[in-house]
Amino acid sequence: MSYRTAPRRCQLALAIHLALLALPAIAVQPVVALQPSSAGLVRQYNLPAAALSTALSRFAGEAGIALSADASLTDGKRAPALSGSHTPAQGLQWLLAGSGLEAVLRAPGSYVLRAQAAASREQAMAVITVVGNWLAHPDAHSSFEHGGARDVVGRGEMVRLGATDARDVLNRLPGVSAPANNGTGSHDMALNFGVRGLNPRLAARSTVLMDGIPVPFAPYGQPQLSFAPISMGNMDAVDVVRGGGAVRYGPQNVGGIVNFVTRAIPEHAVAEASAQAEQSPSSSSDSIRTHTSVMLGGALDNGLGGAILYSGVRGSDWREHSGTTIDDLILKGCYRIDAASTVSAMLQRYDGQADMPGGLTSAAFARDPYQSTRPHDNFWGRRNLASLAYEVKPDRQRQFTMQAFYTDTLRSGYLDQGRNLTLSPRNYTVRGVETRYSQVFRAGRARHEIGVGHRFVDESSHELRYWRLKSGGMPPTESSPIDRDTSGSTRAHALFIDDRIDVGNWTITPGLRNERIRSYQDNNLTGKRDGGNYNVLLPALNAIYHVSDAWNLYASGDSSFGTVQYSKMANAVVSGGAEPEKARSWELGTRYRQGSLRLEANLFLIRFSNQYESNQQNNSVYARGKTRHRGLESSLQYELGGGMNVYASYALVDAAIKEEGRNFGKQVPFSPRHKGTAGLAWHEGTWRASVDGLFEGGQYADSANTVAENAAGNNGRIPGYGVWAARGSVDIASLPAALRLSLGVKNLFDHRYFTRSFDDNNLGKYVAQPRTLYVQLSSRF
Repeated sequence: MSYRTAPRRCQLALAIHLALLALPAIAVQPVVALQPSSAGLVRQYNLPAAALSTALSRFAGEAGIALSADASLTDGKRAPALSGSHTPAQGLQWLLAGSGLEAVLRAPGSYVLRAQAAASREQAMAVITVVGNWLAHPDAHSSFEHGGARDVVGRGEMVRLGATDARDVLNRLPGVSAPANNGTGSHDMALNFGVRGLNPRLAARSTVLMDGIPVPFAPYGQPQLSFAPISMGNMDAVDVVRGGGAVRYGPQNVGGIVNFVTRAIPEHAVAEASAQAEQSPSSSSDSIRTHTSVMLGGALDNGLGGAILYSGVRGSDWREHSGTTIDDLILKGCYRIDAASTVSAMLQRYDGQADMPGGLTSAAFARDPYQSTRPHDNFWGRRNLASLAYEVKPDRQRQFTMQAFYTDTLRSGYLDQGRNLTLSPRNYTVRGVETRYSQVFRAGRARHEIGVGHRFVDESSHELRYWRLKSGGMPPTESSPIDRDTSGSTRAHALFIDDRIDVGNWTITPGLRNERIRSYQDNNLTGKRDGGNYNVLLPALNAIYHVSDAWNLYASGDSSFGTVQYSKMANAVVSGGAEPEKARSWELGTRYRQGSLRLEANLFLIRFSNQYESNQQNNSVYARGKTRHRGLESSLQYELGGGMNVYASYALVDAAIKEEGRNFGKQVPFSPRHKGTAGLAWHEGTWRASVDGLFEGGQYADSANTVAENAAGNNGRIPGYGVWAARGSVDIASLPAALRLSLGVKNLFDHRYFTRSFDDNNLGKYVAQPRTLYVQLSSRF
């Protein structure tokens, strides 16, 4: 039996070629499909669980490879679902996991299926190539072999969930809480999430990246993501490393590393477009919000490739005064110089503007939770990003990468601050260069992969605030009185070294990260300078024990560090001054994957010292001090057969204040103790359907764990909730495009729940998303 398809040729090649003229490297030649002999670039897949022979046939067709096999080898065997970005070899490895079969490369683009030969782990290690950048290949295999808790959500899963923002994706992961946007971040350009009981406000305690480039407009001095230029329509995957990654990625990594992976340059000429419209009938807003995304791209047979990505948002959500306009354009290009070397580049322009509905008092929320009583609050921002990367892999044992990046960001807006209306333009510039080198060698029976790297970041900021009396009825301008004018600067060097040691069934990775930072902020109104210099060593140790090819145990111990931020440098702290935030983290877990079953569970412990929070109302900083976070995370996925699979996850998080005082032992604010998901997905032919549930336990808004709600609505217990979503879709075979029509509903039973903003300027109660209906049409040429 032989599975084979000819390379696909896009019937709209001319249109795609004209679009790709924006990339000069591609402008000189027509776009043509690659031959199977050059197959090997990463592609996106979304294959359901099926009989192994069916899954292999479909995968071979989509990958453009030849796969030959004796039919008796696959009889009676099943393959798990495959989603996300994979090379042909990675995809075949995943589909064949636990089957006792392997795919052997006989010629470029041609594989033969055979029974696995019995081999010791030492023999297998002899052919393992250098891994290099841990985040370079966000797929199921990488997460399975990671020495800590890690989840990768691929584009197929994001589409199935009807995800339109990062919150929809992150809330599906155990141990991650992403509340409704609130406070200064009460708009769709902000990002709020917390990991393992850490404060979710503006995601300030996680390292957030896009293709390995820091997303915060000042990753050291101002890591809060009140402006996060990320569009899910432009993403291939979201890679969430909750533990085991602190040596290579930082700072602010006590809450793990979240890498948003942009869509890969297609191997063949491809044009894709998607439009989604949604509306919340039960709210007082009758606006329809639209989400659109477009991808045009392809690769040439001489190694040139490029893509244009666009994602846009228009309209309001379920709150009044929530109108939003977002345009996110990304240009990507790559050139394979030779078999060992590749250069790639990316440009991004992100523009957005949004009204902010603000929080409500208890009385106003009772009257109409969807209203807005803050008509002046408005936010806008833009970001320009440029990056250039070079990678060389001369053989299977060595790899060197260098990436340079530059970002220029403006975030600004009007804010009602009681007596005054303010205008706060803030400009940030970040320049960075990161180099990494990895080499594999053997010493006796052990295989070593030494990795060393260095990152230099030079960031600068200029923050202004103008004001005007609200009673005048006019917003401030840049000629209005000014009460804030600060300039900040940070120069940071981060150096890491680690050694991945494979010996027997063990993989042990000791590592050390050194952060050397010089940071200061000038008050241009008073002439005062505040700052600090830091030089810290952050050791780490990860270990994996491979019980079998399908089952492993892992453990990790990490150190994390966060500098004093610009906003905290000049403000007195109750404890006598702001020191860097430090934490130690430990994990112990296990993973199992065999055929249709996937299981994972882990225990974690975080000891956080010197933890600080900002009070936006009085522009002060207060010390929460020591906190301890411990708990359990677990997940399960099972393919039932007949195109149906089920999944569930659960996390128990005990986050407690451990600073001596009246709040000792109380629950850390905004940290739900219980969080879980459950769902069922079905696929048959061109039809798909799914039901997904999410529940989250209650939490508190302040360190005192106040239960009773106050009149302002910003304090009191936040009740737990549970919501369900449903979606159905059908593929419509149509020339020249393949179409998919999807209908869905979020918060199926219209359960009303809310969150609070405690000490922000626009504090109060914020109602979460009510029942929302949506329709989506996507096409691929």
